[in-house]
Amino acid sequence: MPLNVLQRWNSLSENRRKVVRNVAWAMLGKAISMVGVLFVGILVGRYLGPGKYGLMNYVISFVALFEILSEFGLGHIEVRELAKEPEARNAIMGTCFALRMVFAVLAYLLLWAIVAATEDDSYTRNVIGAYGLCLFAFPFNVARNYFTSIVKNEYVVKSQIARTLLGALIKIVLLWRKMSLTWFILAAGFDFYLLAAGYAQAYRTQVGRFRDWRFEFRRVPFLLAESFPLLLSGAAVIVYQRIDQVMIKHLVSKEGVGYFATASMFLNVVLFLPNVFVQTVTPLLVQLHKTDISAYRGKAEQVTGGVTWLSVLMALVVTAAAPWMIGWTYGARYAAAVPVLQVLIWKTVGMALSTSAGALIIIEGIQKWAVIRNVLGCMVCVGLNWVVLPRWGVQGAAWVTLATVSVAGCLANLAIPPYHGIFRLQCKALATGWKVFCKREKVFG
Repeated sequence: MPLNVLQRWNSLSENRRKVVRNVAWAMLGKAISMVGVLFVGILVGRYLGPGKYGLMNYVISFVALFEILSEFGLGHIEVRELAKEPEARNAIMGTCFALRMVFAVLAYLLLWAIVAATEDDSYTRNVIGAYGLCLFAFPFNVARNYFTSIVKNEYVVKSQIARTLLGALIKIVLLWRKMSLTWFILAAGFDFYLLAAGYAQAYRTQVGRFRDWRFEFRRVPFLLAESFPLLLSGAAVIVYQRIDQVMIKHLVSKEGVGYFATASMFLNVVLFLPNVFVQTVTPLLVQLHKTDISAYRGKAEQVTGGVTWLSVLMALVVTAAAPWMIGWTYGARYAAAVPVLQVLIWKTVGMALSTSAGALIIIEGIQKWAVIRNVLGCMVCVGLNWVVLPRWGVQGAAWVTLATVSVAGCLANLAIPPYHGIFRLQCKALATGWKVFCKREKVFG
């Protein structure tokens, strides 16, 4: 097997090797970050208790709703334009950095205005304002996007790994010193500045000076026009991913946020494997789509079925093991998170369908309709939470999450004619995807 892998590697072109290395670095960074966040999250959660831990996650989720405005959908546009016009690097990066900084200011001012109007507790207002300063670290993501555009993800991942390790060390010191909740919230915000510093250092040492960046006003209308649709789509996604914890705090309790955040921590770990599965096989699907449509459709069916039933199996295991997982990690005080996790873990199935469909949508070039899926998911999330939370509390929020991802990732495809074929494929994957495992079909072959 190692010899076969080596032979395949040697047969790849240099461009394909760059892509494989890029994906490998991305997965490594994600895995280390995920493990670090889970480990530190458990320690911090045990120390703070459900109430304070819930308030901390409420603050993080509240500010996350404004991150999309500070980014303004520029990320993918930056990567595309830097790849198309490498000779205009300094103009593109300088213009995008300036735009990002303007939007960060606007996002922070809007954040303060909404907090002042909706939050009665002065302590909560102040820590949201302090944590919200992390919005001013996001403009440095333009440096990260440059490395993505030249397929050199290793510099991005090294920055992320350094941020994870330094951030974990800071929080461990805070635990050792038995510091207050405020310090942990500030440390969570400081993580973004550690990451920004890593991007900046990598750019300065590997590429050039920031002083060479220049602002070109003529590029502004084009960048804003191209990024605005992505802003709308991204806003819908971030709302239905984060609004639940904000609504739980206001309609249930801050302890409820702690239980929901605890369950979500384990969910994020389980979601990693299906995402890696799809990312790994996507290059094969791209090539098949170019050369053999019939083979592409067959392989797409295998991939969707395989990743869906992999998620079903993992959800079954976690559902059975949830009492021990919560008890051994967060402790008895978080026992109320067990039924939440047992429901929320089934989101992995919906996300498997959504992620595989998302890859097919991009491969087939029909992504312009994807915003409809996200908007429908956002509407379902907010509407159902408003009705369900006062009656059924945090576990109700978990069921709403399942409904949301089912609509956004699958059922919404019924409302979009170009996606009808993908919906049929998803239904078939749910019904017959188990055959991929029973027959040991070669999904990666």
